[in-house]
Amino acid sequence: MKIISNEAHAALDYLTVVIFGLAPTVIDLTGLSAMISYGLAVVHLSMTLVTNMPFSLIKLVPIKLHALVELVVGPVLVIGGLLLELPTQARIFFVAMGIIIFAVWLLSRYSHSTGQSGAKLA
Repeated sequence: MKIISNEAHAALDYLTVVIFGLAPTVIDLTGLSAMISYGLAVVHLSMTLVTNMPFSLIKLVPIKLHALVELVVGPVLVIGGLLLELPTQARIFFVAMGIIIFAVWLLSRYSHSTGQSGAKLA
C-alpha cells in the first residue's frame, strides 16, 4: 500500500536531512559516527534538491533513481550500523534510520511529477 505522496515524501526527505544534521549534537555522535551523519545529511539534501519531485530546486534526477538510492541506503545503514565498530548510540541511530528510510521507500508512491500515479520500483 503506497500511502506517502510525493509532497509528503519530499517533506520527509528534508526532515531526514535535519535529523542527520542534528544527530551528532543531540545524541552525542563523535568521530566517525558524526562524520557519517553529517555526510548523509549533505548527500540526502543534495539528492532531494535535484530530484524531479515537489519542493526541489532543480529537477534533474528522475524520481525512480531517487527511489533506487533510498532502496539501497536503508539496508546499507542497517548493515553498517550492525557491522561497523561504532558506539552503541550510533549503532542504534543508524539502524533505526535505515529501517525508517526503507519503510518510507516501501510506502512511497514515487509517481511522476506530472501527476501520474502508480510508478514504482521493484
